[in-house]
Amino acid sequence: MKAVIQRVKRARILNLNNTDINKGLVVLIGFEKDDDEEKIKKFIKKLINLRIFEDENGKMNISLSDINGEILIVPNFTLSGNISKGNRPSFDKAMEVEKARRFFEILKTNFLKEYLHVKFGEFQSYMEIEIINDGPITLIYEI
Repeated sequence: MKAVIQRVKRARILNLNNTDINKGLVVLIGFEKDDDEEKIKKFIKKLINLRIFEDENGKMNISLSDINGEILIVPNFTLSGNISKGNRPSFDKAMEVEKARRFFEILKTNFLKEYLHVKFGEFQSYMEIEIINDGPITLIYEI
């Protein structure tokens, strides 16, 4: 599982309804062949408790849950792409589409049990994402 995590002031998916968020995180997520449900649970805990918001001293010391921030999670198959050889990405590590679709549903279900302020992109859809990055703070998480 790979994720790109961006701290944002606000974001939305322009061509999907009900995806607007304010202060929080936009997370692009891609599933790989060796992923399992335990990784999903670990990923959720990591996101909720990741301390990347600034405290009164300007240090990144506050978590998403501390500020009741919002999350927009966007499935992104291309995160599993390998561009180290040639000029065309290889997606050999990417999870098979139907299994990845199930994993995204599992992620949604589990996330909603843990955190209320979360919205989701649509699996295997074209999405136009508008982001007002805050920092910019962008992290890559591989699990």
